[in-house]
Amino acid sequence: MRQLSVGVVGCGYWGPNLIRNFYENERVDLKYVCDLVPEKLAKLERRYPTVKTTVNYQDLLSDPELDAIVIATPVRTHFRLAQQALSANKHVLVEKPMCGSSAECAQLVALADERGLTLMVDHTFAYHGAVRTIKGAIERGELGEILYFDSVRINLGLFQSDVNVIWDLAPHDLSIMDYLLGQTPKTVHATGSCHAGNGIEDIAYITLNFDNNLIAHFNVSWLSPVKVRQMLIGGTKKMIAYDDLTPMEKIRIYDKGISISEPQNVDSSYVNSVSYRIGDMYSPVYDLTEALKVEVSHFVDCVLNGQKPITDGRSGLRIVRIMEAANLSLKTGQPQEIPTDGVASPIANQSFAPLETRSK
Repeated sequence: MRQLSVGVVGCGYWGPNLIRNFYENERVDLKYVCDLVPEKLAKLERRYPTVKTTVNYQDLLSDPELDAIVIATPVRTHFRLAQQALSANKHVLVEKPMCGSSAECAQLVALADERGLTLMVDHTFAYHGAVRTIKGAIERGELGEILYFDSVRINLGLFQSDVNVIWDLAPHDLSIMDYLLGQTPKTVHATGSCHAGNGIEDIAYITLNFDNNLIAHFNVSWLSPVKVRQMLIGGTKKMIAYDDLTPMEKIRIYDKGISISEPQNVDSSYVNSVSYRIGDMYSPVYDLTEALKVEVSHFVDCVLNGQKPITDGRSGLRIVRIMEAANLSLKTGQPQEIPTDGVASPIANQSFAPLETRSK
């Protein structure tokens, strides 16, 4: 069995989780761990004595036997590190958001396509057993036509100094929406406020409009007294409630909805007649395997077997385009169109939109 030779760059908050999962995958030879802080590397050396540690990224790029590079560094470094890796003919898995601008994302997608390399984004929730179970219900038509997608991701802190709350929290739920719905929104309207005096929004509301009257709404905040991670997905047949924080019954599928019929009396003042349907609720079982373990295995499959990633570079590009447009809507107070493939973003040439909100 051929093993995939992998190097991980970045040992901060998320990097150690990636390192652990790649190290434990039997189809992976975790060859390198790279970070600029020697103290972080020293801790990892004791836990993974067979892995080479280095502060020099060039060591990974210049190794002809290294197949793939995993990037878990600050967002502002993603483009440069991923571009160098792809240029060195290395497959890439990069943390979210994929890059600081859609222009950078598009360049990476084009470079990966040109060289026939796998470019995958670490949208971890797309590999969560509960989310995959919801995806199955939608694909089977169990919910009927999707009417709305409502998401809440709020808690107290952690305040960021370089990005606003949209760029910090929204990628999680936007990536879930992108995976579940498989549709690209047409417009976005975002509102938000800064309460810390630094010019960076710490609470925001995002509304996305799709074709066929589908609407999605996101509430993200660093200022909530309670931590909430909930989603509601409504369809013409059934509705789903997903609570990521509850220890049991994270998914609840409700046989509830409305039926609309034309009034029998044409002289009636009611345009339509609404009737309610209330049926059973059930909570399906789902795969409890760690989402990151599933994601790592999928990345290995994609590289070794030529599969297309579920969360490929184009999905990363779609999410960044939505956040760029949402950030522009925050500034202008007006809804913004969301560019599609082949269409330049209205702020595509800006390096990292949220950085502009920093106080001087």
